[in-house]
Amino acid sequence: MDIVKATVPILQDRGDEITSRFYQLMFENHPELKNIFNQTNQRKGSQSKALADTVYAAAAHIDQLEQILPHVKQIAQKHRSLNIKPEHYPIVGKYLLLAMQDVLGDTASDDVINAWEKAYSVISGVFIETEKKMYQELENTTGGWIDFRNFKVVDKVAESDVITSFYLEPADGNPFPVYQPGQYITVKAEIPGQPYAHLRQYSLSAAPGQGYYRISVKREDSLNGLPAGIVSNYLHSQIEKGSILPISAPSGDFMLDQEDTRPLVLMSGGVGLTPMISMLDTTIKQNPEREIYFIHAAHCGDVHAMKDHVRQLNNEHPQLHAYTVYAEPADEDKQFCDKTGYVDFDLLSSVLPTNDSSFYFCGPEGFMKAMYQNLKKFNVAEADIHFEFFGPAKAITA
Repeated sequence: MDIVKATVPILQDRGDEITSRFYQLMFENHPELKNIFNQTNQRKGSQSKALADTVYAAAAHIDQLEQILPHVKQIAQKHRSLNIKPEHYPIVGKYLLLAMQDVLGDTASDDVINAWEKAYSVISGVFIETEKKMYQELENTTGGWIDFRNFKVVDKVAESDVITSFYLEPADGNPFPVYQPGQYITVKAEIPGQPYAHLRQYSLSAAPGQGYYRISVKREDSLNGLPAGIVSNYLHSQIEKGSILPISAPSGDFMLDQEDTRPLVLMSGGVGLTPMISMLDTTIKQNPEREIYFIHAAHCGDVHAMKDHVRQLNNEHPQLHAYTVYAEPADEDKQFCDKTGYVDFDLLSSVLPTNDSSFYFCGPEGFMKAMYQNLKKFNVAEADIHFEFFGPAKAITA
């Protein structure tokens, strides 16, 4: 433990180098694992940074692993949705240690590597045991399943110029589990001409218990040198009503607390509204007396999904207070736009009656960090701040 904790600072300093080398070594020797890992995140470097942060945070608390259990459970939810198995962990450990030796050279002495091998065994054991319990719980759930299950697309609806919803029902017609508002499923895209399957996680965008799962997917076009999204474009262009999609069972720890009766504040940017819509619709149905503040930011009306649905709810339910912020509204948008620009502290402090509320938000990285800073400025308690990153988790306070 002493050796591991002593080496954490230098490993953190060179963590991205080590984890980048780790992925390179692992994929060279186990290319079949490309069926599991998101190759887009690999190219961006976000996956390697997330792995480095996780490993070194665990190492820093190697003598008090209970302190990182909430983070472990969050990652384990994603692992369960990707069907990570115990046999994957020794492979990861082997190439992580080799990567340390490659990058650090003589600094990674035999004593250091031996200590880290033992530490990895302990850390991976915590993950394996946590995920084992999740798999068992799923197997004991009515309609629950392990691995991927074929669902049929029973409807496909364009929600905006860039977002399309897919309604999914089990192809076998058998029962399937409900989910908690805010959770996601993993879609397995087996795209013609692609050597590996692509796994992508999408939030469920409808209230649970309606006889279907719904995902609302933004088409990611090429931007700033990044290629177009392989899976999102495949879904938009090639998946139609009647198509079959393999998916994993709902997962995730970003869930609406339905026992809380205080005001509910839902804030979203772009396609980050998908879990917010699920939370909104659920609260309207299950807790009709609860005050809701729904704040959504989009570039303009053409890319604002489900705007008519939210406007209708806002007109029909006096406990709902919906606000729209457009960065660059067209002339026809201005009648529906409460603010031009961005969601900022001035807006929040003017429309929210109290900071004693439950806050949930989701959206692009810049939006997420801005919302967190706004809420801290609004003196919101940390326990009342809930958020979800699309993709590898990042430090929201950075």
